[in-house]
This record gives sequence, structure tokens and C-alpha cells, in this order.
Amino acid sequence: MPIEVDTEDKLEYRFYPVTNRLVNFKIRAPNDAHLALTTGPAESDPMIEVFIGGWKNTKSVIRKNRTKPDVVEADTPDVLNAGEFRGFWIRWTMDGIITVGREGEAAAFLSWQDPDNCPFNYVGVCTGWGASGSWIIEDTPGGLVSSGGSACWVPASGGQVPDGAVPGGHDGEQLYVARARYGGGLIPGKLVPSHGVCYVPWGGGENSVTEYEVLCGGGSWVPGTGDAIPPNALPAGETEEGEPLFIGRANHEGTITVGKVQPSHGCVYIPYGGEELRYDQYEIFVQ
Repeated sequence: MPIEVDTEDKLEYRFYPVTNRLVNFKIRAPNDAHLALTTGPAESDPMIEVFIGGWKNTKSVIRKNRTKPDVVEADTPDVLNAGEFRGFWIRWTMDGIITVGREGEAAAFLSWQDPDNCPFNYVGVCTGWGASGSWIIEDTPGGLVSSGGSACWVPASGGQVPDGAVPGGHDGEQLYVARARYGGGLIPGKLVPSHGVCYVPWGGGENSVTEYEVLCGGGSWVPGTGDAIPPNALPAGETEEGEPLFIGRANHEGTITVGKVQPSHGCVYIPYGGEELRYDQYEIFVQ
């Protein structure tokens, strides 16, 4: 069942446990809907705060450890409304990428990578600066307190395949889910062990990288189409502009090839034959 809570104009967080790395919520408030990610049920460092509709409902920010300057901000005029619920989501990945977006929109309006990559077990909500609010914290798959899965990213290079690597497809040999930094982003792609590299789709091409990370652990593949990202899809990287990327795969010329799902483009891009190829129908990796 969703959690429904009213918060006063007090800037005092009310905390709830989470073990999933995604929270969907709705808030009805004129301004200043605040969330906190913490390791325990109280304000304490490390702590990431998200202020939605701050500064008289003109902008939103992410702040770390209650310290200015804010680590990222975005203009969000009239993002909140005192008369109706507005839906949002917040995700945090195993490598510290924190993203915040609107319900029904896959692309985030706030995105930042925490270099300390803290494990968060609680989310807090509050209102202030002249605003009280009503919240609905939605169930995620498995409930608000739910399994986050056991997937993790393991550094590797030169064709190495760590124990527990997630198979992603085949092209004359087993391919694995991997990712690498390229073009200023962190891009999901395919590990081809016999080639000694991870290939990532970027800039219209199939780009080889010798140092990469391999996804290890559990998960599954489900059908995907366009920009419809399942709520339990595993964020696996980001573009150079900070848009979250997910893991996808498509059938191509008798192969199953792993690539990146880019929500704003409504497709998966796979690296194959030196090119970056687009498919609007694909499978996406979920936890």
C-alpha cells in the first residue's frame, strides 16, 4: 500500500526505510518539497537532499551534507502546485548516480554522481519555507521496502570476464553486459571476450574500450519499446549531458547484441559492425 503523509511548514523530515534504489512519489504543495537520502532514520552525514520547487517554486537542486553550494540545480518554474498532486521519481545507482524526474518522463531534470557513493537505506520527506504538503509515496515492485537485487559492476580489462557476469547475448560466442566511459559519458555496451574489449555505441559508431566494468549478479530481460522505461529497469550509465542510460539488447543479423537504451530518443542503440544501430523494439534489463 502507498504511504500517505501530510507534512507541516517545519522543515522536519519524516523518514521511511527503503532497500530499492527507486522511489516514486506524488506531492501536493505550493513550493519546497524536500527529500533526503540517508543511511539511518535521522538527519546525519552522509545525506543527499533534493529540493523540488524551491525559491518560490522556480528551481530545484541537489545538496550534499546540508552544505552549500548545491551540487546541481535546474530551473523548474511552477513544477509544484498547491491544488493538485504532481508525480516524481528519484533513483540512485550502485555507482552513485542520483537522478530525479517527473512522473511519465524517463529523462531526469536533475542528475549528479556522488563521488562517495554512499549506501542509502532511508528516504525522508518534508516541506517548509511557507509550504505544507500532502505526499503519496508509491509502492515500487516488491513494495517500498523491497529487494534492490544483487547486481554490481566489477572493473575488468582486456577481455576478462568476472565470476557471475551477466550474459547479454551472442555473436558466435557469449556476450556479456558491460559499460565503459566514452565521449564524456558512461555507456552500456557489450563485452566480447575474444576481442579483449567492450564495445559501446556512441556518435554513430561501434567504439572499443579495453578498460570497462562488467555487470555481475541477478536480473532479467523484459520487452521494451520506445521511451517506456519500466520502473525497475537498472540505470547503467549516463550521457555526457547527464541523461540516464539503461541496458537494452536487440536481435540483429542472427545475433543478440547488447547496447544502451536512451529514453529521450525512444530506442536502444547497439554497437555492431562498426556502426551504432537503432531499434525501437528491444529488451531491457530489470531487477
